[in-house]
Amino acid sequence: MSQATVSPKFQVVIPSEVRKALHLKPGQKVQVVSYEGRIEIIPIHPMRKVRGFLKGVKTTLPREGDRC
Repeated sequence: MSQATVSPKFQVVIPSEVRKALHLKPGQKVQVVSYEGRIEIIPIHPMRKVRGFLKGVKTTLPREGDRC
């Protein structure tokens, strides 16, 4: 588990092993969310990069009667 320190300007450096694991690049946008007493940092990927990531997903699932 990695640690980071909040600077006097409230800046935080994401540890290198986390940056590498998530393929973060300088200037990339992230979403910061406060959730149940913790901070979550979620990378935002450009739409061109995520295009087609659902290709091959089965879309014919059985539905409940009131959802048809």
